[in-house]
Amino acid sequence: MERTSIKAILAGGIILASTTMIIAHGDVAPQPVDTAGLPETGEEWLIENPYRADKVGEEVWAKAIEIGASGYNQNCARCHGLEVVSGGLAPDLRFLEAEEYGDEWYAERYRTGYTQNGTTKMPAFEELLGQDAAWAIRTYIETRPDGDAMEEVADELKGLRDQLAGYATDASGADPDALKARLSEIAGGIETLSGAPVADSVAFRAAKLVDGTPAGYKSAAETLTIGLSATQ
Repeated sequence: MERTSIKAILAGGIILASTTMIIAHGDVAPQPVDTAGLPETGEEWLIENPYRADKVGEEVWAKAIEIGASGYNQNCARCHGLEVVSGGLAPDLRFLEAEEYGDEWYAERYRTGYTQNGTTKMPAFEELLGQDAAWAIRTYIETRPDGDAMEEVADELKGLRDQLAGYATDASGADPDALKARLSEIAGGIETLSGAPVADSVAFRAAKLVDGTPAGYKSAAETLTIGLSATQ
């Protein structure tokens, strides 16, 4: 996968925001983020994301993504874009490397904000949201799937979605192991732009929900429906 570093993004001038971005931060108060269920990070600021799966396990990692998604959508999406897909007013944070350099850059901006020519383009969130929320949001950001990779498998995922929806009402003939395996295989081929090892794609989420029950098929189908609609 070809990756673009955050240095290249900044050099390209994407960090220069427009009046729209200034207004967005000026009229929206930061919203608190409930980080219950995550290990506390303490008072001293870390230089590396502590909520990655190799550090805390998949369960806590998944919880961090869930909390981070909520925190991001409430506080960051208006400027940085839904699903972290920037419209050009702010950096596309999907490209921010999921390693120490990227973490340091992220933490600095999160803590101090960004000001240009005396105008606040991004407020400081350190005191407003705290460190636990910072790394949860970071975990969500770095696990966003590559949009191009998602487009390549969209048609097959739609077909699987339709199968799952059918099994939600009539599970006769369903092979949950095969469905789960195929969704997992698709998920394994979807990369992140940050270099994080696992993309939190709709295929990945749906695979976790397939358990051989009608409720599981329904949840997996709904997950695919919502996720595929978001990528259109």
